[in-house]
Amino acid sequence: MASMLFGDDPDPLPLWFKKDAFMDPDFDCDAHISSLRSFVPLEALRGELRSHLAALKNELVELINRDYNDFVSLSTQLVDVDGAVLRMRTPLQELRGKLVTVRDGVDGALLALQDALKRRSEASASREILELLLDTSHVVSKIEKLLLELKENRISNGNLVSGSEGSLDPVDNSGDDPRSRLLERIASEMNRLKFYVARVQDLPFIKTIEKRIQNADASLRENLEKCIKTGLERRDEKVLYHCLRAYAAIDDTAGAEEAFRITIVAPFVSRIFPGNSSKDLVGGGAADKLEEDYKQVEAHIARDCKFMLDIVASENSGLNVFDFLGNSILKEVRSAIVAGKPGALSPGKPAEFLANYKSSLKFLSVVEGYCQSQAAVLALRSQASYAEFVKLWNLPAYFTLRFQEIASSFDQTLTEGLKRCQESDFAFKSSDKLLECLQRCWDENVFVSSLSDKFLKLSLQLISRYARWLSAGMASRSAADTSSWATSASSEDILLLRHDVELLHKKLTGSYLDYALGVLGPTSANLSQKSILSAAQNLLDVVPVLTDVLTDTLADKCVEELKNLKGITTTYRLTIKPLPTHHSHVATNLLQALRAFLQGDHNAYMSDACRLEILNSVAKKVTKNYDQQIRDLVEGLRKTESSLLRFRQARQRTGAGPDANDANISNTDKVCAQLLLDVQEHGRKLDELGVDSSKLPEFQSLWEFVSLQEKPHS
Repeated sequence: MASMLFGDDPDPLPLWFKKDAFMDPDFDCDAHISSLRSFVPLEALRGELRSHLAALKNELVELINRDYNDFVSLSTQLVDVDGAVLRMRTPLQELRGKLVTVRDGVDGALLALQDALKRRSEASASREILELLLDTSHVVSKIEKLLLELKENRISNGNLVSGSEGSLDPVDNSGDDPRSRLLERIASEMNRLKFYVARVQDLPFIKTIEKRIQNADASLRENLEKCIKTGLERRDEKVLYHCLRAYAAIDDTAGAEEAFRITIVAPFVSRIFPGNSSKDLVGGGAADKLEEDYKQVEAHIARDCKFMLDIVASENSGLNVFDFLGNSILKEVRSAIVAGKPGALSPGKPAEFLANYKSSLKFLSVVEGYCQSQAAVLALRSQASYAEFVKLWNLPAYFTLRFQEIASSFDQTLTEGLKRCQESDFAFKSSDKLLECLQRCWDENVFVSSLSDKFLKLSLQLISRYARWLSAGMASRSAADTSSWATSASSEDILLLRHDVELLHKKLTGSYLDYALGVLGPTSANLSQKSILSAAQNLLDVVPVLTDVLTDTLADKCVEELKNLKGITTTYRLTIKPLPTHHSHVATNLLQALRAFLQGDHNAYMSDACRLEILNSVAKKVTKNYDQQIRDLVEGLRKTESSLLRFRQARQRTGAGPDANDANISNTDKVCAQLLLDVQEHGRKLDELGVDSSKLPEFQSLWEFVSLQEKPHS
């Protein structure tokens, strides 16, 4: 303890030398030395290691001396250790040899078993393939025999007899019904044959009988086509049922659909659409209309095609894989229209095109009515024939023509400038034309529901175009652009434009919105309503611009009267006129232009709110300008008066005597007195028009100024 307190270290080893590191199970000598040599010389490391070795040896000796009895007894117990090891090793080696022998035997048996299993698997696969080939050969032979029997048409007492296969199922009827039954059986065997061939199609044996299979398949299809055509001509439901099942078995639905199209659909369609005649090409007009043609087609479908559709739609028939509506009827009608009436598909005549398109939609609706469920309707719409029929109508081209027709007529009206409109709620043709074009977008003779987004966009573009036309006109008027229509517009014209904008906004958010939403339907009502209301609000934002231009124009006309202010100064300059007692004509005429405008014939287009807004705005602008000009006038007079006063004082100092014109009241005071009377009159005129001058800040500023300039006189 004392050595620790006074610095005597009982373990003199340096801090970097860690004895515990040698006890680590993962101790690596080279790594340990490499880690120490970076900051400890090898000589110092060697010395420390030797000192530690000596310390360990001393410690070992101390331990032996301390436990000497145990050490000695340990040495006596280790006598003949090698002999004991040899005696133990011999039985272990014998056991190891036996285990190796057993393991080799097991490995050999396992290899033999695996080889046997592999041969067994190969034999089983070969047997399976052989059986499959035998079955394939047997089915091919069976089909060939059935086809031969079909060809020879051996029918005895209403029973079909098969050669080596024995007798077939007896039937009650003779003729086409047994034939169709046999075809259905052959088709089921052909289906089984295709299943077998698909599994072993790469084998040489299949290639040797491939020609027989192809001949059998071709013969089956030929006989099926003849049988189904006979059944269609006779409308034999039993024969058709078996033929359809046969077609379904060999996965050839297109064959049945084509046979139905050629046998049943094509004849009446060719009579309805006789082809391109010179009359159709030259006459056009009614010859290009499809409504009556579609009605005839619908009548034939109900009379000549429904029996086949009923067979396919019958419950548990398994014949729902056939699509006679799309791949037979629509396909034939489409081809007939393209060949017989191509003019009906031309969007160059928008009115006729739209009538034919709507007739086609009605026709499709009638065709879809033959579907038994909504799933069947969706399946019909997913068919390529349905999509091709719809693609006949080039709707983008139709919309482009309508867009040019509506937009160009509106732009033409705008380029004509401001033209008054008679017998309309609107004052100008441009506003009336805008509403007309907007309503035309949703007219039943123009609008197409599948293009609703485009027509909505067109209507919004028309509104935006009108708003930009107004804004650009007002901007060019402010910039004094003489080439603009707005430059020559009068105050009355601008007021009428404001009236039209407000009326348009009212109609857009009222009757027009209801009409458009009724045409668009509930699916897009929310988004469409927001779009139209936003466009209407953007149009209404032009009203403040029009109001500013209108009030600026009226204010400028009123302010022209202020040019006569200089006449007041001239009246009292170098004269001996007394103080004024009555207002001047400036105050009388200052608001005359505003009064005349408010009392004009266009009052019917001006609401009370509009009148009040215009009145207040013009009053503020005129009064503010009046105030500024009076201040400038009085300031100039005061400067002149000050110069004259200094001149008079200089003359008096030189002994020239008092000026003969010197008086108690100066000309400036007289002018200020006149201005005060005029401002009072201006206030009365404002009150007469309906503006409370006491609450008009601009007038209060003017009144305070002229009141301060007025001096009391005895």
